[in-house]
Amino acid sequence: LHGSITEQCAIGQIGDMNFGDITRPGLQADVAVQFKCNVPFQLQVRAANGGLTNKASPHGQGPYAGSLPYSIGFEIPVLKPAVALVADSFQSRELIRGRTLGSGGGIATDGMRLQVALGRPSGDAGLLAGDYSETIVITVVPN
Repeated sequence: LHGSITEQCAIGQIGDMNFGDITRPGLQADVAVQFKCNVPFQLQVRAANGGLTNKASPHGQGPYAGSLPYSIGFEIPVLKPAVALVADSFQSRELIRGRTLGSGGGIATDGMRLQVALGRPSGDAGLLAGDYSETIVITVVPN
C-alpha cells in the first residue's frame, strides 16, 4: 500500500483594520484569522512603511509627525503532537526588513489571533492631519 498527502497551508482574509481617529490613546484591535497548515511552517511578516503613515506627508511637517508606530502580535495554537502556543510580537519599524515566526515543528489546525496596538507619535506636537495607512504582508512558507 502507498499513499501521500499534499502539503497545504491556507490563511483567511484579514481585511482592513480601521481605527478611525488615531489620536485617541490606547487604540488596539484583536482579530481571529482562519489559518491551517498541515506541515511545520514559518510566517514571514513585512510592512511597507514601518508605521501608519500619512498619505500626503509621510515624514510629517514642522513639529507634526507623519507616522504612527504600532506593534503586531501573533498567537497560533499548534500541534506537535501535544497542543502548544506559538506567540511573538513585533514593532512596526522591525517589519520594514521583515520578521519571521516559526511554528517550532508544529502544525496549525485552529486559526490564529492577531493583535495590533497603536503607539505614540514621535513628534512632541502630535500627528499631522490627514489619512494614514499601512500595508502588512504575511506569507506562509511550509518547512
